[in-house]
Amino acid sequence: MAKKEQELSVEEKLKTLFQLQTSLSAIDEKKALRGELPLEVQDLEDEIEGLKIRIDKINNEIDEFEKAINDRKGDIIEAQTSVQRYKLQLDDVRNNREYDTLSKEIEFQQLEIELCNKKIREAQQKIKDKIAEREKAELNLDDHIQELEMKRNELDDIIEETRAEEDHLKVKAKELESKIEPRLLTSFKRIRKSARNGLGIVYVQRDACGGCFNKIPPQRQLDIKMHKKIIVCEYCGRILIDPELAGVKSNVSADEKKKTRKRSIRRKKDEE
Repeated sequence: MAKKEQELSVEEKLKTLFQLQTSLSAIDEKKALRGELPLEVQDLEDEIEGLKIRIDKINNEIDEFEKAINDRKGDIIEAQTSVQRYKLQLDDVRNNREYDTLSKEIEFQQLEIELCNKKIREAQQKIKDKIAEREKAELNLDDHIQELEMKRNELDDIIEETRAEEDHLKVKAKELESKIEPRLLTSFKRIRKSARNGLGIVYVQRDACGGCFNKIPPQRQLDIKMHKKIIVCEYCGRILIDPELAGVKSNVSADEKKKTRKRSIRRKKDEE
């Protein structure tokens, strides 16, 4: 393979590069048909995962509140039992001191019962709020799942339509890449990656770079047409190729047409 790469002339290298660029641009066009769909699908998948985690968290919080309610109910039963026991003991008190002590214990347990009931009501309200929050998240989740299914179907349809042609283009691009020497291929890919439109090699159009449209000096244009070395645009860094080598018919500029016409008129006059 290395031997074959060394045998390629600069002209053949440029032709191969331009063919590779054409294949890669066609692949880019196929990908562009998908638009923002792949990103939208990814975003929806991330949001759905986030909603599921949120719902699980809400369920855990509801479980904790319900456990707290059960614990408070247990405390109430225990306090009520204590109250009943202390009330029975009131009948057997022997002095005011014992009576006051038991009365204070009964009062304390009753306050404990009130506090537990308050905490139960607060927990029940929080459960209601969490259930409402969960229902909202579940509705949001259902909407996201439906939208994701629609986006996936749309993306699958586009991929299915373009898969065969895209696969063919990828195979062709790989074959072309194998013909290009590694250093040149790496440079081309680097240029293509940094270029806004993905063009790493362009042909000269109207005496200007076909990528950035800056004017190219006549001597440099002549060097490009000679195919003796690989020349890049001094402004954008793209590899330059002349239109004929790219298989494009170059249009003669209006000024050149006028000059040619003037020369023809002068020749006719001289002949007369």
